[in-house]
Amino acid sequence: MVRHVRFADMSERSLDLDDFSDRIERPHGGLRREAEERRARTGLPAGALGRLDELGEWLGTAQARVPVRPVAAPRLVVFAGDHGVARLGVSTREAGDAHALVREALDGASPAAVLARQFDVPLRVVDMALDCDPAQLPAEVTRHRVRRSGGRLDIEDTLTLQEAEEAFRAGMTVADEEADAGTDLVVLGDLSVGGTTAAGTLVAALCGTDASVVTGRGGSGIDDLTWMRKCAAIRDGLRRARPVLGDQLQLLATVGGADLTAMTGFLLQSAVRHTPVILDGVVSAACALVAQRIAFRAPDWWLAGQAGGEPAQTRALDRMALDPLLEQGVAVGGGVGGLLALPLVRAAGALAAELPQRPADGEDGPDGAGPSEPAGRADGESVLDAT
Repeated sequence: MVRHVRFADMSERSLDLDDFSDRIERPHGGLRREAEERRARTGLPAGALGRLDELGEWLGTAQARVPVRPVAAPRLVVFAGDHGVARLGVSTREAGDAHALVREALDGASPAAVLARQFDVPLRVVDMALDCDPAQLPAEVTRHRVRRSGGRLDIEDTLTLQEAEEAFRAGMTVADEEADAGTDLVVLGDLSVGGTTAAGTLVAALCGTDASVVTGRGGSGIDDLTWMRKCAAIRDGLRRARPVLGDQLQLLATVGGADLTAMTGFLLQSAVRHTPVILDGVVSAACALVAQRIAFRAPDWWLAGQAGGEPAQTRALDRMALDPLLEQGVAVGGGVGGLLALPLVRAAGALAAELPQRPADGEDGPDGAGPSEPAGRADGESVLDAT
């Protein structure tokens, strides 16, 4: 099995998205039955833990080990960028204002930053196309920037094809860096102005729907007139996206922008590296839908954190058969929805790892008496070395 394939292994040759179909494997389904049997030995009635059982099994198959290892090193990774389409007035925020959202997150004052601090989750922000002087932000934030803002998707490509490849590779690099650092679960978020318009265009194109079907109110709560402008922008972008549906990198260059392109590369390379990801809102869902077109096994490595009420998100998750863990209607972005789901995933991992196992009929527990040791022990552990 191919397991830890670094981006560097591909760096000397041209980017070929078809490679991902071969490099991405499904989580090890052979362990699911073993996880179910282990769960049955806890003595709890079937279904007593609800969806936590399913999540625990998912973690076990992703880690290729039973019992599962509790989530110990999660990370919130947020890709940021400005979109030229924002100049059409498709958001309540001013075009080019995404850097203010990033500054708020870095200062610990955004909703996602507050939750990340509460849950003890490190925050990483990756600037791909913010419309500001790079000197306004830390160098570790801006080092992957491809360009300053993006083109207007309704009348021009958001990126050149070369810029799209650069952004895609940047996302892959970030995924490798997180895997190498020991990150065992990523919450994927975004910060942008105009990003939900790009996301809606991608989802409409890939799902074969009209602009009005995918146009939502966004995290900024737009009014009816703004909604109409947003719908018109998606309609025009959709006309430009349909002719390039067969080339996913060209599609991202045409209407996606640098941040969404990087997120797509991040999702695919995370699947290659066997790093599970919790999707946040409509933008990450749209990128996941593009990534699924590239590698059909990739969604097995992702969870949908919560349903934010955006119609494009609902369409994308339905197409990938991903059922959100929560339905809180959070549309603020930045990773909030994904972070809200994180405690559930952590709880599932802890229960799958640490619930005591009862001895099977005719067996004694340790020292000939009582129940067996907790499942979190290394004794009796089943680990599939996939390296």
